[in-house]
Amino acid sequence: MTGNVTAVTDDTDGTAEGRRARRGEGRWDDGLIARRAAARTARGRPSERPRSEEPQKRQEPQEPQESDEYDGLPRGGAHGDAYGGRLRGRLDALRELVGLSRTRIDASTLAEAGRVLDEAAARQRLSARHTVVAVAGATGSGKSMLFNALAGVQISDTGLRRPTTSAPIACSWSDGAAGLLDRIGIPGRLRRRPLHGGLRDAALSGLVLVDLPDHDSAVTAHRDQVDRVLTLVDAVIWVVDPEKYADAVLHERYLRPLAGHAEVTFVVLNQVDRLPGDAADLVLDDLRRLLDEDGMALGEHGEPGATVLALSAMTGEGVGELRDMLGQFVQERGAAARRLSADVDGAAARLRPVYVADGRRPGLDEPARAEFTDRLAEAVGAAAVGEAAEREWRRNAGKACGTPWLRLWRWYEESRTPGAGIEPVDRRTQDEGDEGEITARQRVEQAVRAVADEAAAGLPAPWAQAVRESAVRGAAGLPEELDVLAVRAGVPLGRPPRPAWWPAAVLTQAAMTLLQVFGGLWLVGQIVGVLEPELLPPVLVMLAGIIGGPLVEWACSAAAKGPARRYGQDAERRLREAAAGCGRARVLDPVSAELLRYREVREQYVAVTGVSTTGR
Repeated sequence: MTGNVTAVTDDTDGTAEGRRARRGEGRWDDGLIARRAAARTARGRPSERPRSEEPQKRQEPQEPQESDEYDGLPRGGAHGDAYGGRLRGRLDALRELVGLSRTRIDASTLAEAGRVLDEAAARQRLSARHTVVAVAGATGSGKSMLFNALAGVQISDTGLRRPTTSAPIACSWSDGAAGLLDRIGIPGRLRRRPLHGGLRDAALSGLVLVDLPDHDSAVTAHRDQVDRVLTLVDAVIWVVDPEKYADAVLHERYLRPLAGHAEVTFVVLNQVDRLPGDAADLVLDDLRRLLDEDGMALGEHGEPGATVLALSAMTGEGVGELRDMLGQFVQERGAAARRLSADVDGAAARLRPVYVADGRRPGLDEPARAEFTDRLAEAVGAAAVGEAAEREWRRNAGKACGTPWLRLWRWYEESRTPGAGIEPVDRRTQDEGDEGEITARQRVEQAVRAVADEAAAGLPAPWAQAVRESAVRGAAGLPEELDVLAVRAGVPLGRPPRPAWWPAAVLTQAAMTLLQVFGGLWLVGQIVGVLEPELLPPVLVMLAGIIGGPLVEWACSAAAKGPARRYGQDAERRLREAAAGCGRARVLDPVSAELLRYREVREQYVAVTGVSTTGR
């Protein structure tokens, strides 16, 4: 037996590829410049030829490595275009997605995506001509016997002792797979070569078969090795037997979580020689039913999915069919791309809750922004400022166009009673003022809270929290700044501007006053005998002045309503715009930046999934 099986030593520990694997280079990060520089370096680096796995023999001619190592598969392969184009874009999008999300989403949520990027970087540096297939199964399922039957020689121990396989054993059909086996962690003493010779070996060129320990082993270390290796191989052959094909551990722990990897999964019903008559077909149909319940697509009728077949490793029935399927599968050289694409699908499915939320389209529309502006204007008292400005304009108009006797009487009242016209300030008024200040601050907080809730509606929890936090941070000094704006942009200092008709109104009012004075003097002259007595003319002149003065004042007051209202509206508008600008700079702009960041990550997430999502 030793003449047929060649042990393979660990001959790549000193290569540059092995050193990079030990250093952990190629790990994902979110540095765009570093990634592009690394990609340029990788493309410009001369390809390295794999060293022979049999140093004691003459080296066979080696196939040249592909120039674009990023693809991980040759351009001429069945899936070369998908891996070099669509899958590469999905990986780049996933890397950008992780980088944009690190400050918003906890590391544990992004851990699976980081692992996928790590494995993609590690796999793309290794041989694209080889396909690593693991043979997994439960205790007594006959996986090691099937492993030996495929290799054509006794490699993995079989027997009644359980568990028989204690460590992964690899069998490689061609040279150049040492880097892949280093990545899996299989030492050189557990690397084998099959029995050479025949066309079947040529068909399986590039296959690396790995026999795993039992996944249901009583030894915890064995189960840990199975879980570890299953994340590193390109495809899996699950070996089940008629007794344990429906085992809950197999379906719940492995097949159901890996349902998305159906295209790189083989499910083999072994030991069919033990089933009488049509029992094998019945068991196989029931196995297909269970796989369908697990969510695993079956590759039937030309559709992509898992391969399900029955065989007997003991008698050799169906083993040749499996070898032919493996040969075609390996020669397509698409397993690595399919496995990686399924890993990306799984990572995207786990990340969906933090990027896609069912509900309305998130964002701030114009009504929400207008409502926020109205709330700030109400908090800063823009309407009250406008009313005060309007009253000031009308008061100024009354002083300029009112009758002089009324103005003189008001001046006398104010001079006779100091403090007249000023409302006394008592304790109740002071308390109401304090309460008004607190209410204004509360109105600002309510406005910020309302616009943050409106912007966060429809967002996944992490991004909704980020939107609310950005709004709260921006609103920290907003009430104080609004108070300053109320002073600066409130009622303008000085007298309001006078319209062009004011001088004419003042002259008319002066004329009415002169008429009163002239009529009075005329009447007095007649009384003292200086002038001829004629009572009617001076009385009419005085009445004209007495009646005309108030009429002029009323007319000016009516004419002043429009300009006063516009003056008050301008003052209210200035304060409203100032408050809106302050709220926009402190709250709306940071919230909009968070929403823009979310839209960016959503675009990246859609690129990762490769399909359009139903959410917004």
